[in-house]
Amino acid sequence: MQLDVERVGRVAVLTLNRPDRLNALSTATVDELDAALSTLSHDDAVRALVIAGNGRGFCAGADLAEIESFKVANEFHRFVGRLTEVFAHLQHLPKPSVAAVHGFALGGGLELALACDLRVAERGAKLGLPEMKLGVLPGAGGTQRLPRLIPAGIARQLILTGDPIDAERGYQVGLVNEVADQGQALPVALRLAGTLAEGAPLALAAGKRLIDSITAELDAGIGFERETVSTLFTSEDRAEGLRAFRERRPGDFRGA
Repeated sequence: MQLDVERVGRVAVLTLNRPDRLNALSTATVDELDAALSTLSHDDAVRALVIAGNGRGFCAGADLAEIESFKVANEFHRFVGRLTEVFAHLQHLPKPSVAAVHGFALGGGLELALACDLRVAERGAKLGLPEMKLGVLPGAGGTQRLPRLIPAGIARQLILTGDPIDAERGYQVGLVNEVADQGQALPVALRLAGTLAEGAPLALAAGKRLIDSITAELDAGIGFERETVSTLFTSEDRAEGLRAFRERRPGDFRGA
């Protein structure tokens, strides 16, 4: 199992459990997450969710080992499509969710946190979308959800440079709802989720729908993002970006 699920009162805690892979998101991981969300959506005893990660950090992003095994763009397209489906499932779940971020939330890990309603992050935690440094772009909602959450200029900087920000800066710009002391992300997220769980379920679900209606074009934007990133998958720069990452050196991008 790559996902642990436990109950704390009316809150379900879903913990990514691939610490040896920095909780990288594989197809198997997101399939387990999707199944858990489907089960919990029909469980009246659960009123709110917390998404957390085991080990050194929340989530380092998509599983690069799985991505490197893809031979054609269609395989990558299906993989990214599956990520976006599950993240949309989380976002549109009638029950509110809180991400408990410690250590780092990078790439697909930040995109997972963005699909949650609220985010708690420990002091010093790194949050970012480093895909540009690999010759690609975020492909699971990052280019669409982030600019809808924080000021556009800051979102552009994060996406186009690939440089992360820390939790304190994330709080200043609206990416992080609460900053927790080190080792306290989960307890603070549980407290926040517990407050949400005390709300009226029908009003919570309706509130989420109304808030989502403000960004009704999100799904179309994510679809365009997926197609764009799938095209980049076939570029030489993308292959060079992954080689450079493995060899711990800057990428030598040629625009091809």
